[in-house]
Amino acid sequence: MTGESTPKGGWHSGRFAHTFAAIDLGTNNCRLLVAKASVEGFEVIDAFSRPVRLGEGVALSGSLCGEAIERTLHALGVCAAKIERNRVTRARHIATEACRRAGNAEDFLGMVKARTGLSFDLIQPPEEARLALASCENLLDPEIPYALLVDIGGGSTEVSWIRVRPRPGRPGCATTELLGMTSVPWGVVTLTESCTRGQPRGRPLSQACYADMVERIRSDLRPFGALHQIGAAIERGEVQMIGASGTVTTVSAHYQGLKRYNRTLVDGSRIGREEILRICEELSTMSVDQLTHLPCIGDDRADLALAGGAILEAVCRQWAAPVVRVADRGLREGVLMDLMRQADREADQLCRRGG
Repeated sequence: MTGESTPKGGWHSGRFAHTFAAIDLGTNNCRLLVAKASVEGFEVIDAFSRPVRLGEGVALSGSLCGEAIERTLHALGVCAAKIERNRVTRARHIATEACRRAGNAEDFLGMVKARTGLSFDLIQPPEEARLALASCENLLDPEIPYALLVDIGGGSTEVSWIRVRPRPGRPGCATTELLGMTSVPWGVVTLTESCTRGQPRGRPLSQACYADMVERIRSDLRPFGALHQIGAAIERGEVQMIGASGTVTTVSAHYQGLKRYNRTLVDGSRIGREEILRICEELSTMSVDQLTHLPCIGDDRADLALAGGAILEAVCRQWAAPVVRVADRGLREGVLMDLMRQADREADQLCRRGG
């Protein structure tokens, strides 16, 4: 599935000689992108996303369970077929928190290879942060010197503290330096399983339980904020915040009143901190059954929406950045950019040798 093309120069060399694919296998979702390079980045030619809930029960049992494995294997079979059909020549597939926690992850990934032919890299939180930043870099304002990038996952939440500077010769573009990151061991799946297990779908969560979820996240964020003096930088107006997750995109879609999710309207949108807190408070008073009837939440996300809202509220209460920039992008996009840069480097080396 990963062949090579002979570089010919110009539009036929480097990134333009290949079709790329990236799979992000997380605690909740299995996501695939297939893309070709374009002048402004890349053009998606195929995609797939399914909420497989691979990490279901892992926080309690320490192992991936049979039903979750079968759901995931079926989804990865769909991904493998798409990769083959699109004649992908460069690919990288990554697994994150669920597989990091599970004692049987190595056996599972071996089963994936045997059943689908797909090989996965089990990456650590610092690489997750790097890939997320690579995908979101063009959303940053180069005139604001620092950024917080918050990626709320299924099994964990990654927060990155970033130095931002104008890119020389590229007006409006930023160059970045990752100053620090922290991985909070709570995502929408793990927090839901820990705090709302057994909660009747028709009964709203108690405010005490919701407040406990918010405080649990804040207590894990405080040391990171103190280390980098993030609060003081926010008070000086030196910090921008980017939210990259299904939770943040769902809140943005709800804020915009979208009846159906529209990535074009959500990706890159902005939402004020006070509006986020208002929406999180509104959602926290609703039962799972009520949440299923809200556009852009539905059955797939309803049981995770309360935990997602609690994490987002905790971030916004801990760090009072006035606006959050919304990113409907993440690890897959970062992997694709890595693959394209690698193809360019290899083509450049071949051209130098040939010259």
